[in-house]
Amino acid sequence: MSKHRTRLMLACTLVAGAAIAAYQLGPNRSAEAQGGAVRIGVQAVVAEDAAGVATDAVRQLKPIATMDISLEQAQAVIEAAAKKSWEIGTSMDIAVVDAGGNLKAFIRQDGAWLGSIDIAIKKAKTARYFDMNTGEIGKLSKESGPLYNIEHSNGGLITFPGGVPIKLADGTIIGAIGVSGSTVENDHAVAAAGAAVIK
Repeated sequence: MSKHRTRLMLACTLVAGAAIAAYQLGPNRSAEAQGGAVRIGVQAVVAEDAAGVATDAVRQLKPIATMDISLEQAQAVIEAAAKKSWEIGTSMDIAVVDAGGNLKAFIRQDGAWLGSIDIAIKKAKTARYFDMNTGEIGKLSKESGPLYNIEHSNGGLITFPGGVPIKLADGTIIGAIGVSGSTVENDHAVAAAGAAVIK
């Protein structure tokens, strides 16, 4: 039996009970008193139905299923990015953030700029916050673009290449990588190599 049908049967029972109560008041009782008894029954039906609907709604509430990058995956991303950096002869700061934009793994290669530590982390966060390459955000944030001045939000964003979302094979984003320490072209190449290790 459905919950709706059960509530309907209970409603009929309550109204019938209210009608009987009104009748038992007897003909000597005022119509107002009899009507009051019926109103009480109807109000009970409405309250019970509302409570049932609310209970059903609570039962249907479910948390969102999320996927997050593991430490092992983050380390694999770092290793792949570092390998690419060595291949092109650069020293990089490489950061990986998780699905929530929190720092998960980081390395500073020997000789990498100290100033690029913060940039690498912010590139990774920016890529995760908006789920796109930071270079693409840069194109949209030009003076004539729809995201003009977006770099001033979220405590500071980076809107030039070097940040790349990390995706699973089905497109689910589980984190992001940010790289800084060379030209933006090299930064992006290293970041893309790191992100590509996750399938």
